[in-house]
Amino acid sequence: MEVMNNGKLAQQLVEEAIKNKASDVHVEPLAKEVRVRMRIDGLLQELCRLPWSSYATLVSQLKVLSGMDIAEKRVPQDGRWQLNVEGRTIDLRLSTLPTIRGEKVVVRILDREQGLRRLEDLGMSTANLRIYRQMASAAHGLLLLTGPTGSGKTTSLYATLQELEREGLNLVTVEDPVEFKLEGINQVAVNRRAGLDFATGLRALVRQDPDIIMIGEIRDQETAAMAVQAALTGHLVFSTLHTNSAVGAVARLLDMGVEPFLLAAALRGVLAQRLVRRLCPHCVESYGSTLQEQQFLAQNKPLRLARGRGCERCRGTGYAGRMAVQELLPVDEYMSGLISAGAGKAALLSHGASLGWRSLYADGIEKVLAGKTTVSELWRVGISGEEIATMGHGGGEGVRYVH
Repeated sequence: MEVMNNGKLAQQLVEEAIKNKASDVHVEPLAKEVRVRMRIDGLLQELCRLPWSSYATLVSQLKVLSGMDIAEKRVPQDGRWQLNVEGRTIDLRLSTLPTIRGEKVVVRILDREQGLRRLEDLGMSTANLRIYRQMASAAHGLLLLTGPTGSGKTTSLYATLQELEREGLNLVTVEDPVEFKLEGINQVAVNRRAGLDFATGLRALVRQDPDIIMIGEIRDQETAAMAVQAALTGHLVFSTLHTNSAVGAVARLLDMGVEPFLLAAALRGVLAQRLVRRLCPHCVESYGSTLQEQQFLAQNKPLRLARGRGCERCRGTGYAGRMAVQELLPVDEYMSGLISAGAGKAALLSHGASLGWRSLYADGIEKVLAGKTTVSELWRVGISGEEIATMGHGGGEGVRYVH
């Protein structure tokens, strides 16, 4: 892109990133120039390279706009600012990091239009959406979302809360940070410098007569214990954990010191997810599968699969937008008994399959065969069938292989 050589350089770069539906802009000082990249659909793409002479001006502009100290270059700083683009207000969160070549700046773009979704827009299968809505409509209990950083857990939680919000209910959250302001929902931002962490915030909000509580993340034993206790005393509690699978959330909470019988009584279900890129609808094409893809898809014959050719609309990537690949583990009375008795992963998943559980692998395969994404995307986010195969159970009932 062509960049202007004046005081609006910072704003122009951010506006270009917003136009491309990026979630972040990275300003990185190199040896002789400045690299500007934007994160689109989870991957960084180069926006432009600028001459080194523009670096100090660009960083100073960003700092001034976000209320940072432009003279301080030795320690990290955080700031915020708002930008009006095409009639809508975009929140921008900035972070600086001193490196050996200068300050690296990351601008997080919080576009309400792009960031807030409905549950039916997340890529859930029809069966998973039905079961998840049943769990989310419970009068009380603990419902967890799991996955690595950047897997869309907060987006899924926001979609859930927006669907549940209605007159007569008190919905309260404690988050770090608050990504988007939700109308009708009382949101609390963690502020560790002031002594407000997840546990402190949760301790205060349970005295606020809540019906539904959302905890941004369970990070420690105290927060875990309080979340379970809140779920057992008449509240519906949503939260997230960093685990690789739905069943892994059970082991994680037990490792945190939650008593098995308490977890068994509180837990209503676990949703694990990853985000994969959707194929660009403007350049999608059919091709013959490779042997490696056939093996991954558990097929012994050639298949016709879909891929993106790459076009101007998707910046040559072949992908446009993202969707969730998910596995949902419901918890019924029998599952609660298994958890309380300390049953292993295989036993939990065996019963889970009878309740509708399907693995991330099975859900991913279904989306590949439906022409929505690619095998390479599943590989990129670490989805494989190895763990399920070693347990002797595919978790893939209901997946219909079409070719």
